[in-house]
Amino acid sequence: MKKWYEELFENYACKYDSESFTAGTAGECDFIEKEIGFDKSKKIIDIGCGTGRHSIELASRGYSVAGIDLSESMLDRAREKAEKKGVKVSFLKHDARDLPFREEFDLAIMLCEGGFPLMETDRMNYRILKNGAESLKKGGKFIFTTLNGLFPIFNSLKKFHDSVSGKEDACYYEEGRFDLMTFRDYNRTVFEDDDGNVRELKCSERYYIPPEIRWLLESLGFEKIGIFGAKLGAFSRQDPLTPEDFEMLVVAEKINKKGKDRK
Repeated sequence: MKKWYEELFENYACKYDSESFTAGTAGECDFIEKEIGFDKSKKIIDIGCGTGRHSIELASRGYSVAGIDLSESMLDRAREKAEKKGVKVSFLKHDARDLPFREEFDLAIMLCEGGFPLMETDRMNYRILKNGAESLKKGGKFIFTTLNGLFPIFNSLKKFHDSVSGKEDACYYEEGRFDLMTFRDYNRTVFEDDDGNVRELKCSERYYIPPEIRWLLESLGFEKIGIFGAKLGAFSRQDPLTPEDFEMLVVAEKINKKGKDRK
């Protein structure tokens, strides 16, 4: 039986590219470039790349990028877009919970909930972070966004989704229940697929609080862990995380010094 995230992305690639939350790609890539010192020799892996919006933008700026995703239809769309733009990106189908890469990349990005934290168990989400860590060379960086667990404690998820959804959006949050014991939002999401069919999914998404993220990353051998607000198209280290931020931006470095690696 397919999971909700598999059903959502099996026929949603074109609609996805028109969603309002995809509008910040260029600004987000500006931040990524700054974090790696505009060094074009850096090899990048985009985990949960979707239709390749960050992968293609970074490749167009001269970087070597591999985009991985679980959805073949999203990857097909990504390949079409890259070909149309005349850029080369290696788009590969992989499950982020089971990646084959070992110390191959200088930077891993995982943006807009690219796999993590959509999985049905905390163990699966941890495996995604672990695989991201193992794909990096020592001294490499991991940049990702995830759902901010502070937000639903102080705010209504339904009101937030209603306020940010644009008229052109094909996917919208209908109703949900946030469980304080698991920090999961059990929600009903309605979306229109690329064939114009309106479908409904029962979803479960995990929200994380900053200390959890810090502990998870430290256990995987990361240091210099920074956690910030994640404003659409305007990522910045000068943006402190608050309970009003729906997402958090995380930047961490894989330990490079001998004798400090953690098992």
